[in-house]
Amino acid sequence: MMSAKNRWIGILFGVLVAATIPSSFAQTIPVGTPVLDDYLRRLQLTGKIDSASSWMIRPLYPVDAFGVKDGFDLDSSLVDLDQSEYHHRFGKDGKGKFLTLPGIYRAQYNSNYAFGVNDGAMIPSKGIQQVFSWGAFAEYGKFSLQLQPELLWADNQEYKGFPIEHQATILFYYEYMNRIDMPERFGTTDVVRLFAGQSSLRFNLKEFSLGLSTENLWWGPSRRHSLLMGNNAPGFLHFTLNTRKPVKTGIGSFEGQVISGFLKNSGFLPPWPDYTIQQNSVFIPKRDDQRYLSGLVLTYQPKWVPGLFLGYGSVNHMYRSDVGTLADALPILNGRKKSQNVYDPIQEKRQQFSSGFFRWLSPEGRFEFYGEYGTRDNDRPFSDFITTPESGRAFTFGFTHLMALKKANRFLEISSEMTQSGQTIREDIRQLRTWYIHDYVRHGYTHQGQVLGIGNGPGSNQIFVGVAWVEGLKKIGLQFERIEYNNDFYYYRYEDSKDFRNKFVDLVFSLTPEWKFGNLLISGKFQYVNTLNYKWYLENDPDRYFVPGYDRKNIVGQIGVTYLIR
Repeated sequence: MMSAKNRWIGILFGVLVAATIPSSFAQTIPVGTPVLDDYLRRLQLTGKIDSASSWMIRPLYPVDAFGVKDGFDLDSSLVDLDQSEYHHRFGKDGKGKFLTLPGIYRAQYNSNYAFGVNDGAMIPSKGIQQVFSWGAFAEYGKFSLQLQPELLWADNQEYKGFPIEHQATILFYYEYMNRIDMPERFGTTDVVRLFAGQSSLRFNLKEFSLGLSTENLWWGPSRRHSLLMGNNAPGFLHFTLNTRKPVKTGIGSFEGQVISGFLKNSGFLPPWPDYTIQQNSVFIPKRDDQRYLSGLVLTYQPKWVPGLFLGYGSVNHMYRSDVGTLADALPILNGRKKSQNVYDPIQEKRQQFSSGFFRWLSPEGRFEFYGEYGTRDNDRPFSDFITTPESGRAFTFGFTHLMALKKANRFLEISSEMTQSGQTIREDIRQLRTWYIHDYVRHGYTHQGQVLGIGNGPGSNQIFVGVAWVEGLKKIGLQFERIEYNNDFYYYRYEDSKDFRNKFVDLVFSLTPEWKFGNLLISGKFQYVNTLNYKWYLENDPDRYFVPGYDRKNIVGQIGVTYLIR
């Protein structure tokens, strides 16, 4: 245990570091911040903040992008650097700024089995889990430091996952589990973890920022599912060079980010790893090696078409011990093009994804329409892509519209989003060319056991519709979502029988209130999940065809609290 003397030395050192870090306004609104994250997007949709930002590279920098004086202080009512006990100036002539960041609390409850996506530090878990986050931001000159760690405690109760009675299917199932690090349960005890969270150290110059960060990233225009980079997993350590606001040129505005980061393995096994068939284990141990990820995202807003944003993103992922050249370290524009029937030993060591996307925003109509189209691997020649663009593809389309109600600043929000990553070409399914799994990088596109992109995992399809009453920071919404899990696995396993009864589907009904009570911003999500054919399981009856599958019910409660500190 640390002695009192050493503890005080550590505190003093931290204070000295904060005080001597040589105003850059690089504070961010972390992806998934309860209430604030969604509220900012509504403000842009209603024209109350600058519509020049694409919203396709996050976290956002409200000070730079929208002219907000102090990050989370959207209406300038919270931060008083001259009077507040928690925010103040420091350094020569008071040029430095210190802000105490909002305290954030998030909790989730699952009654019967794991459910939930885009929840950052949280894990797939039954029972209660909680995340606590609080921190500080300091800036001086061109440097900024944001410390916002996250503490996770998860009850992690035992629940029935992939059923062992599913013996005829387990070998097929492990064709996928041996190609991705996505355990059903993170051990057998409570899980307590401390993450660096939404922290960063940056050098900021005009529109640009260079630094080291563990913040969650979100690339693309979608609200619910990003193909390349979302907040489904905890943030990972990465170097970043990015814009903080649009860079204006004679032909329009540009935004971008280049990252170089490191992904961790979960350290946990998939279900039934000791199961054998004819004395052969279905589980194949994965390589004991950490992974390296590089990525690029660019957006362009043409000056001749206000409200239209175009973007491109690309990521490359491989084992760290295989990185040997600059082309390995930064191959984001080098996919080593080849036909699919050609074997390239260098390219096969890389797991690559790329996507193009757009967002069209109309503040006058309070409407946005967006889409993203991605492909697995960057190695296909253009002629091959044009011939069969549906091969290896995934896509998202969605819209949001705010309809004005009679009372000023009240709206009816109507939104919908559809995401498809299940494949439609038989050869792709039979060859296991499924999003996020990989033959060589057998941990798949994951960090600490969770997919970095679409939270529902490989081969999943989702459709969502929602309606909500909104007024400022207040919102009451109703939502419905249909989730189809790993459609590629369904066809891979049940192609011969063509038995539609085995599809693993969730029907999710949600109530989503958000409200402001003084300095408290509170969001909730209360869900009823009706699961059909859980884990693709069906108990066949030779005397009947229409028999019920293994259907289950789950009650999910989520709450998020943001406490704004004056």
